[in-house]
Amino acid sequence: MTNISEVEERIHENEVADGPSNPVAQHVYDGFAKRQSTSGPSWVLGAAAIGLVLVLASIFGLWLVRSVRRLNREVAHLNRQTEQLNQRVQGAEQHVKSLDQRASQAAAAQAATIRLDQVPDQVKQPEATSAAQAQSLIEPEAAAQPPTQAARKTEENRTQHADELQKLKQSFGQIAETRRTADGVVMTLGEKSLRFDSGKSTIAPQYRAILNRVAGVLTPLKGYSIYVYGYTDDVGTKEYNLKLSARRAQAVRDSLIQAGIKRGVVTTKGFGKSDPRVKGETSEARSANRRVEIGVVDSRLLIEPLPQK
Repeated sequence: MTNISEVEERIHENEVADGPSNPVAQHVYDGFAKRQSTSGPSWVLGAAAIGLVLVLASIFGLWLVRSVRRLNREVAHLNRQTEQLNQRVQGAEQHVKSLDQRASQAAAAQAATIRLDQVPDQVKQPEATSAAQAQSLIEPEAAAQPPTQAARKTEENRTQHADELQKLKQSFGQIAETRRTADGVVMTLGEKSLRFDSGKSTIAPQYRAILNRVAGVLTPLKGYSIYVYGYTDDVGTKEYNLKLSARRAQAVRDSLIQAGIKRGVVTTKGFGKSDPRVKGETSEARSANRRVEIGVVDSRLLIEPLPQK
């Protein structure tokens, strides 16, 4: 016969297995059972989500690091290219400066050659020798005189020659810019006294009065030679400017001859765009370089008063 304790134990086991028989207790028991059944899968999903986030964050961080490194390499490469370009630019500038220096030296050598060609062979000597020859040409009869008289006569002629050139310089200076050279006087007819339009050699009527004044100063001179030099600006080729400068010099010569100067004492020469007075490509510089210079020297010296800058 089953005792009471065994019956109670079985009832307790049934309650544990099937839940409590009380409805309120049964409701609490069901909720607790459901929470126990759902908490396990939620925890697994949360851990998986956290792991996925960590994996994505790691991937993104790795990608970001690689991107930054790639950008740094590209920036370094651009810096090297910039340095190379700067070096090339500096090299080009140095090359251009070298070419400019060579061009200047070539122009100076060419100008010196042109001037040397204008001087007769018998006077292509040092300045002291030329001066000695000039004295002998001025006074050939001084050799027949006693030494003291010859020296005094030579000194008088030298003084007279210097006085005449000084007076000529003063007279020319009232007309246009004038300077003394080793052999004579040179007057510059520039933009303020004789303006030439670009590419033109025609003398405008308003400048005829200037040339008439120049001729009035030159006409009384005896034993002097007159040289007319033409210049241009830097527009155009070398050959074109040489011809243009020669036409300008010839136009001034024709005006002086019309004003009374003898033909045989006036010689012309075109120097083109060499020896610019003002360097640059501005309209003012080019206008200043379009000019004519008139040189005067004692014809017995046989030396042309080349312009001296």
